[in-house]
Amino acid sequence: MTAFSVLDLVPVREGGTVAEAFAAATELAQKAEELDCKRFWVAEHHAMDGIAGGATSVVLAHIGNATDRIRIGSGGIMLPNHTPFQIAEQFGTLDALFPGRIDLGLGRAPGAGPELQRALRKNLHAASEHFPQDVIELRALLTGEIDLAVTATPGLGADIELWMLGSSLFGAQLAAQLGMPYAFAAHFAPDHLDAALEVYRRDFRPSEALARPHVMVAMNVFAADTDEEAKLLASSQQQSFVALRTGTPGKLPPPVADYTDSLPAPARAMLDRLGEAAAVGKPDTVRAAIEAFVARTKADEIILCGATFEPQARLRSLELTVEACRAVAA
Repeated sequence: MTAFSVLDLVPVREGGTVAEAFAAATELAQKAEELDCKRFWVAEHHAMDGIAGGATSVVLAHIGNATDRIRIGSGGIMLPNHTPFQIAEQFGTLDALFPGRIDLGLGRAPGAGPELQRALRKNLHAASEHFPQDVIELRALLTGEIDLAVTATPGLGADIELWMLGSSLFGAQLAAQLGMPYAFAAHFAPDHLDAALEVYRRDFRPSEALARPHVMVAMNVFAADTDEEAKLLASSQQQSFVALRTGTPGKLPPPVADYTDSLPAPARAMLDRLGEAAAVGKPDTVRAAIEAFVARTKADEIILCGATFEPQARLRSLELTVEACRAVAA
């Protein structure tokens, strides 16, 4: 049976504030828990006016305090931005505060230009080359499976579920080699989805943490009472994608009717490609798209993405989507 979770970028909308973004993320996490979603993940991004989840572990602590049982975690922590020891301490702290509820999804892409590298005091591209070794070190800091010169306190012995994130064959290969569950970011990079899942399942090596392959795939999902309303809701995130890909990222804009009709062909083609991992429409439309996507990927879990300009619209979208998801799961 496929499980369903929520990924939130903590979007800051035009005319809104960071504080409002955190309040909306908290309400969304509470709604996800109410609907019995399995996980609520927050993604790490830096120096972007429209995304407020940069201090990911701090945001998760707030979300943890506002919820009771839903798993909370990173989707993901970009490990080249940090040291393994720092992340072991941060997520060890989260596990001590919210025992048995913490996920740690790890990504390799630094996603940073020269200015951010200077701000972080890191050569992020060089650090990304050490990503496999850093993952092994981080796992050892948490499990004690390798003797290290230092001990993370908190950290050592923490009950944390480690995930590998990816959008290419590299992450799939590393997840398989280390025996980790694998989450594929199809919501913004679907090109290598099928090949990556094939490689992960084919090459998987069992570990103490995981006996067999376990896959989660991200989808953009916008549900509303009508197909037309859902398409309008989706246009805010579509505008953000186009702005990001054209080098002009900003805050989440209000929806625009028939937005794609005004776009040049390359931008429409990009959005059409992203639509391969999306479900937009009324509940029956969403149900059919999710069912087809699960059949294609054979995913053990689907994590639902999709920022809306009005936070209440996302809560409603999640409610309608979970109803559709339950039908698929049944």
